[in-house]
Amino acid sequence: MDLKGKRVAVVVGNGFQDQEALVPMEFLEGEGAEVVTVGPDRGDVRGLHGAVIKVAKTFSELEPTDFDAMVVPGGRAPAYLRKFAEAREFVAAFAATGNPLAAICHGGQLLAAAGLVEGLTMTGYPKIKEEMEEAGAVFVDREVVTDRNIITSRVPEDLPAFNAKLKERLLAS
Repeated sequence: MDLKGKRVAVVVGNGFQDQEALVPMEFLEGEGAEVVTVGPDRGDVRGLHGAVIKVAKTFSELEPTDFDAMVVPGGRAPAYLRKFAEAREFVAAFAATGNPLAAICHGGQLLAAAGLVEGLTMTGYPKIKEEMEEAGAVFVDREVVTDRNIITSRVPEDLPAFNAKLKERLLAS
């Protein structure tokens, strides 16, 4: 079964981890989903390893309820994006829909800034463990963790499991 008719917001900013943005985007598009890149400003953003993604829409131009899922790639972008109130509000409003919200690597930093990790069992890049625990999360070391509607993974090597879990949750929603 494919994801035709599903819309997925991918939250990107400068310093995103290339694979963690591009691989899920290509996977979702290959499965038939519509992928919309969103950030604080329209235009090109650069990944840590040279990839360029064009941000199609700003947070203020979209309604979180218009999406069936959200992906937050890691890298330096989550720490950058959490400085923007509209980014935190967009992610929090999306989480309230109950639809799948998938974050990998440092993506949990944006979820924490949006007030979403207290009591959440999650994973992520090992260096964010202390920060996530201080925000109230139960941090575990597994390739993919699902708690409520939130899916988390650690590193690019976890992308196959991350994508499979996202597809599974999208098909169920």
